[in-house]
Amino acid sequence: MLSARGLYTLMLRLAVPLVLVRLWWRGLREPGYRAHLGERFGRYDKRPSRSVIWVHAVSVGEVRAAAPLVQALLRRYPDHSVLMTCMTAAGRDTVDQVYGASVLRAFLPYDLPGAMRRFLTHFRPRLGIMMETEVWPNMLAACREQGVPVMLANARMSRQSARGYRRFAALTRPAFASFAAICAQDRTAARRLRALGARRAAIAGNLKFDVQADPVKTEEGRALMAALRGRQVLLLASTREGEEQMLLDALGERDDGTLIVVVPRHQQRFGDVAALLAARSLTVARRSLGEAPHAGRRVLLGDTMGEMSFYYALSTVAIIGGSFKPLGGQNLIEACAAGVPVIVGPHMFNFAEATRWAVKAGAAIQVADPTEGIRAARDLLASPEWRARMALAGLRLCAAHRGATEHHLGVVRALLRAPAPR
Repeated sequence: MLSARGLYTLMLRLAVPLVLVRLWWRGLREPGYRAHLGERFGRYDKRPSRSVIWVHAVSVGEVRAAAPLVQALLRRYPDHSVLMTCMTAAGRDTVDQVYGASVLRAFLPYDLPGAMRRFLTHFRPRLGIMMETEVWPNMLAACREQGVPVMLANARMSRQSARGYRRFAALTRPAFASFAAICAQDRTAARRLRALGARRAAIAGNLKFDVQADPVKTEEGRALMAALRGRQVLLLASTREGEEQMLLDALGERDDGTLIVVVPRHQQRFGDVAALLAARSLTVARRSLGEAPHAGRRVLLGDTMGEMSFYYALSTVAIIGGSFKPLGGQNLIEACAAGVPVIVGPHMFNFAEATRWAVKAGAAIQVADPTEGIRAARDLLASPEWRARMALAGLRLCAAHRGATEHHLGVVRALLRAPAPR
């Protein structure tokens, strides 16, 4: 009789043809999905000449969240190479944008035993660091066999995710138990992770509070804000499919002079959102084309990647997407750190603790739906005193919660004392 992991592996093998078709299909819009195909199955070119610390960040959000830790690793371990792996093409592109040539980059293979063994044999990492919620049973089993300690960093666990893992406990419980260490974002995440089988789950804080804004992009955003000469800016940040329509409906057709900046979460949706704005006969400037939002243009479409520091520096008020549909929300900490008043929808379960802190501190407002969100945004735009109080509350909140990087580095030091795998 097949074990739970054996059945999981069989299902993965059967899914490979469908996976290849999906890569080809996604590659129509994002050519990066058709590149480096061999890496998806554990086949790589040049072997690193130095010892490797491996950091896995599945996509864009995790790549950016890892930045304080990765930069600290580069400083503290200059005799090591840092390898960053991703699963998405956008994530890999973000590695290039954020880290340049300072790190190695690759796709992590699909969670097939042979592919994982080839990956580990090729790179021979001294330590694996998984960001946030990456729990791969065959990867963890292969690391255990080859003596590679694996740490779950900046770990979060929503109630919905915990329920899903419990449903497959025969598979996932041994996987959680395999982690050499877990650095949880908060007490709730640590408790849920222990209940799922984790043996070592300590509270280390949220690395996102340690992320530093890009100073060049911040200055660029402030310069554009100054050029707007007092025109207010409402940012619809990291919006997901369907949310732009809902928020624009709530805004209505009345143009009060506010510049609406729409920044979709995913690059592959930029064209769709541009078409949506055109269909509504809105006057639009596109950031990717270098178009400025001069008088008469009501909307700036943020169709670029890696520029959230620019968009937050430009903004008067920010509404955070991913939160008006049951998608778990997006990172609100970056807005708080920029001193921007924040409005979020009802579905922030992937950032539940940070949202609770921000609302309690007075840095964020949580609303029930897009209509209430737009109403709150208009109230804020009309009240400079209220905005100033929220901005200060956000800055203080972020200052109070910094320090997760040092907690993580302490765990890294302990794990690296173990002998390197042979």
